[in-house]
Amino acid sequence: MAEPFPVEGLPLEEARRLILAALEPLGRQELVTLAAANARTTAEPVRALAAVPGFRASIMDGYAIAGSDPPVLGQCWRLVGRSAAGSPFAAALVAGEAVRILTGAVLPEGSARVLPQELVRLVDGDGDGERDPTIELLAASGANPWIRAPEEEASPGQELVASGHRLGVADLGRLASCGIKQLAVTVRPQLGLLISGDELLPPGERRGPGQIWESNSVLLAALLQRLGQPVTQVRVVADRPDRLRQALVELAASCDVVVSTGGISAGDSDWIRALVAELGEVSFWKLFLKPGRPFAWGHVGGTPFFGLPGNPVAAAITALQLLWPALQRLEGAQVQALPRVRVRLAQALHRGSGRPELARARLEVSAEGALLARIEGSQASSRIGSLQGADLLLEIPAELGDLEAGTELWAQLLRLPIF
Repeated sequence: MAEPFPVEGLPLEEARRLILAALEPLGRQELVTLAAANARTTAEPVRALAAVPGFRASIMDGYAIAGSDPPVLGQCWRLVGRSAAGSPFAAALVAGEAVRILTGAVLPEGSARVLPQELVRLVDGDGDGERDPTIELLAASGANPWIRAPEEEASPGQELVASGHRLGVADLGRLASCGIKQLAVTVRPQLGLLISGDELLPPGERRGPGQIWESNSVLLAALLQRLGQPVTQVRVVADRPDRLRQALVELAASCDVVVSTGGISAGDSDWIRALVAELGEVSFWKLFLKPGRPFAWGHVGGTPFFGLPGNPVAAAITALQLLWPALQRLEGAQVQALPRVRVRLAQALHRGSGRPELARARLEVSAEGALLARIEGSQASSRIGSLQGADLLLEIPAELGDLEAGTELWAQLLRLPIF
């Protein structure tokens, strides 16, 4: 029977489209506090409870004055009180009166504007109560009234964040300023990670002949945690069909997603792909991509399965390109890809044409302000060092061979937003 996928593997965009089309959000939600909501996804729109700040407030330290006419040089006002944040002036102002006001304080009723303190001169009273202190305008105040509107941040019922939005630092700060204490978020998918290989050894243990220290579990768990998708279970299993079958069955029964690394090629010890086909379905395998050709997508029972390559760099790249969008979809988030920018190669790159490549590179800025990509060291899919300090994934089309310095390419930006 002919395989339902190209011999050379699926293009990355087609693989992503097929995976996302096969998935639906899990539809589970929970109530969390703001302190626990960072990087979580909203299950429903969040709306303002009231107007914020809810009153007219001064934008700066100065003097609130009454009257609707523009102030003129030399004009004076009688100082009748003080308004500070949390301690407003209780009475209303009438023409010719002013109050000392501090940043964020409530403007008294009757106030028309705030005069910045550097524009006025304070004239003290006589001390016996017969003559109040006054202020005199020494310089033109301009058109800005220096007043914050009652609904500057939000109006009652205004949508602050939409449903399916991944919350960031600025979102949480704004929600707190609008009185939101807790909110409904979607439940993140439970992810089971299966690492297979006879040669794998925990870091720190003494290596025997042909053994290597296992790094994929640490690399992938840290990457997914960084993306807001923590790993629930990790199992490292030798290349034994019975043990691998048991691990797949148990992870599929207890998790929403099963992810494996290694064991999906066509070698004598590559059991994973055959076991997934036995327990469920392999929808496609192999990508037309470098690094990351040995990749499988399917189901174990009814649980989505991602078979990542065994080489750590290839595993991380394919997880970023295919697993991360799928986890966003399952969580109910708006699926967002990495932002792309146009860059120029900082130096010549020697490569053979054949497969499209995602090369790891550092981002530099030339003296003229141009964005440059610099590739350092080997791009081997087994070399984790190529990920260290990488700012970009250079998108190199399959048909391109050797590239000259200055060649312009698209690149995916790996830096995450702060706010």
